[in-house]
Amino acid sequence: MDDLRLLREWRAEVPEPDGQWIVPQRRRLLTRMRRRGRTLALRLVTVAAAGAAAAALAVVVLPAGPSGTEPASGPSSTVSLDSRMVLARAAEVAGGRGAAPVPEPTQWHYTRSLDKQPNSDETRTFESWIRYDGKQAAGYDEDGTLRIHDALPDPDDDDLSPQQYDAKLRELPTDPRKLLAKVTKDRHWIDYPHEEGVPKSVEPDADRAYRVIMLYLSRYGTMPPRLEAAMFKALALIPDVRVESGVTDAAGRAGLGVYREGRDKVRRGYHILDPDTYRYLGEKIVWLQDEHVGGNPEPAFRKGSVYATALLTSVIVDRPGERG
Repeated sequence: MDDLRLLREWRAEVPEPDGQWIVPQRRRLLTRMRRRGRTLALRLVTVAAAGAAAAALAVVVLPAGPSGTEPASGPSSTVSLDSRMVLARAAEVAGGRGAAPVPEPTQWHYTRSLDKQPNSDETRTFESWIRYDGKQAAGYDEDGTLRIHDALPDPDDDDLSPQQYDAKLRELPTDPRKLLAKVTKDRHWIDYPHEEGVPKSVEPDADRAYRVIMLYLSRYGTMPPRLEAAMFKALALIPDVRVESGVTDAAGRAGLGVYREGRDKVRRGYHILDPDTYRYLGEKIVWLQDEHVGGNPEPAFRKGSVYATALLTSVIVDRPGERG
């Protein structure tokens, strides 16, 4: 199947989604691609294929036909919790962690993750390595060969190398209110990415603050403990942040599902935390209603459909191919 052709046809027929849908989904897509360093066909993303990979993956994230459902794992099987109490406990646990050493520029960030698409019963495993200074990435291709390639930065993108992420983290204050203000007004997350032919959509401040804090928490490997504690306290200051227990990731691990309650009545997007350590486990989107695309009478996503990821490993290693 020619995914790029299907994508072009889909884009020609379907009106633009509003910012409430396309902004968070695009961010999730780019973040997953960068962490894993992969395309649909290869687990190793080459520089030449990176643009096509984004387009091809978008077809999978937004399937053209009806998707399978998993009603047992939807919100009906979860329990609402007091979000302030949960986040206060998370801050307490995070603040008591031991400090991790700052990696050397030539060390590598290794991640292993799972991906479960809403239109498939298959759960796929991905692993990738990116050098801490962002100059190289590595992964295994289909024949099991580990390949290393140069990672060329895109000046118009909002992506950062692991070293740049950590540098931004260490500039953040540990006072929760000051941290929230700095994250909200950080021009990097407001101005980028620059996409040719795509109108700039500016998120509401609360949406941006929530998105960026959850992004930082998902990259927890070298975060200072006091800063991680402040992240959880800042989350508690953002309006409409909710927590449910019993939310499962793509690996079937039950955790605490953090989400923002808002205008979107069609789907709910969770960021899942371990209930004991409060480490980031993965993401989950659950469709609360059937969703139709492009006037198609058959829903593209049926009520109860689930998209999920699981972050199984996120560690610093000395060389590509090492799994920690």
